[in-house]
Amino acid sequence: MLEQAIKQQLEQYLTNVKHDIQLVVSLDESKAAQDILSLANEIADLSKFITVIRDDAASDRKPVMTVINPEKETQLRFAGLPMGHEFTSLVLALLHSGGHPLKLDADTIEQIAQLNKKLDVEVFISLSCQNCPDVVQAFNMMSAINPNIRTTMIDGALFQDELKHRDIMAVPSVFVNGELFGQGRMTLNEILAKVDDGASEKAAASLNEKDPYDVLVVGGGPGGSAAALYAARKGIRTGIVAKRFGGQVMDTMAIENFISVKRTEGPKLATDLAEHLKEYDVDVITEQQADKIMGKPYTEDGYIHIDLESGANLKSKSIILSPGARWREMNVPGEQEYRNKGVAYCPHCDGPLFKGKRTAVIGGGNSGIEAAIDLAGLVEHVTVLEFAEVLRADQVLINKANSLPNIDIITMAQTTEVMGDGKRVTSLKYKDRHTDQIKEIELAGIFVQIGLVPNTEWLKDSEVELSPRGEIIVNDRGETSMPGVFAAGDATTVPYKQIIIAMGDGAKASLSAFDYLIRQDG
Repeated sequence: MLEQAIKQQLEQYLTNVKHDIQLVVSLDESKAAQDILSLANEIADLSKFITVIRDDAASDRKPVMTVINPEKETQLRFAGLPMGHEFTSLVLALLHSGGHPLKLDADTIEQIAQLNKKLDVEVFISLSCQNCPDVVQAFNMMSAINPNIRTTMIDGALFQDELKHRDIMAVPSVFVNGELFGQGRMTLNEILAKVDDGASEKAAASLNEKDPYDVLVVGGGPGGSAAALYAARKGIRTGIVAKRFGGQVMDTMAIENFISVKRTEGPKLATDLAEHLKEYDVDVITEQQADKIMGKPYTEDGYIHIDLESGANLKSKSIILSPGARWREMNVPGEQEYRNKGVAYCPHCDGPLFKGKRTAVIGGGNSGIEAAIDLAGLVEHVTVLEFAEVLRADQVLINKANSLPNIDIITMAQTTEVMGDGKRVTSLKYKDRHTDQIKEIELAGIFVQIGLVPNTEWLKDSEVELSPRGEIIVNDRGETSMPGVFAAGDATTVPYKQIIIAMGDGAKASLSAFDYLIRQDG
């Protein structure tokens, strides 16, 4: 089951297990069940603290492997073989159940421990989803701390009947006590804010007590991280406030043009950025959305203020805006109604849910053609719809797509409507721009890949000047129209939305902010 190199590495990790763990397997006659049993036995062979117990009556859902700490009575379940992206989730479940310390602050651990409610958590995932492990691991940590919380990772590809019964067409999908809790990436702090009554108010009160910053960065993507790093290296008080650390890079699978790094993945890059910032005194605030910016002469204290949606307020002598961008939507009838019910934006995450089905990709740029190529290995057929007369993707990608028998490419096609039966997508309508004829394609999934929209709506009524496309207008020093406010990254008018360009602009904006600070009176 496990390659020898992985087994050796796992054995080293398991030296951190200090308490007894039971791996209770509930099996049926499937191959997946035999694979789970083999995996459990291999793990048990690597640690004297781990034993395997077969109990087919322990779970109605099969095959399942449950990681149990018998002393604390905690249970972390894996319905399906936790390999691929989820192997790390299994390793962490073993370590945390076996007494290895969690990488959480004492206040968070205490908050989880004090939750006095029963939570039966089901996380539906696909093994190719890069967003799913973060959600599984967040709930697993809660389960490892509090026995009232039981978490089950469920491989959607293995439990197709459950997907169909619950109309799940996007991962991760989380159900708590049988009710839909949320879909898509979510962090531990987001989860706690929803399950712990009064958590958001407590967080806002704590933020209001923070001292003013010298530099406050709004946005936690590559541009914002670079800006904060450069500011912190100057020895000045630096903070980052962001909805989620990593930004859109967290939804990026393969990165192969980051100079000096031949290949990496977005979540790993985000983790590396976070670890780098830990080397400096940067106050990182996540799960907070900026709502308003206000500076002189409207603030009596001379600071620039950032109001947050939570009701909190942060102050700083200078601000660097790096709010990033998000996927552009089609804005056609049916898109919102069938979002996560056939309309998707992440082929890596949701592609496996459409195995053997007919799909479409909207957009003929690099992202669109890459998505079509990825999907072609999973689904029955992919139709690419491009609004323009020619594709915008690199020729090497176009050649690859044209070589695959189950990809059709239609240009001069304007998507007009998403059709469905009330529960899921059934077809897509588009206008042939050559003839103005409306045509319809029967399909189950639509993957939208048509570019980016800057996350700047909250700046529209501010002194920060925006372009007609909503981008923050900056000069060659990263300065905006508002004194003391700088900007970097995909939300600005700087051309070419690339990770490495955002990082460079973040560094430049930070140096400009420092230059601004040292020239101020006092």
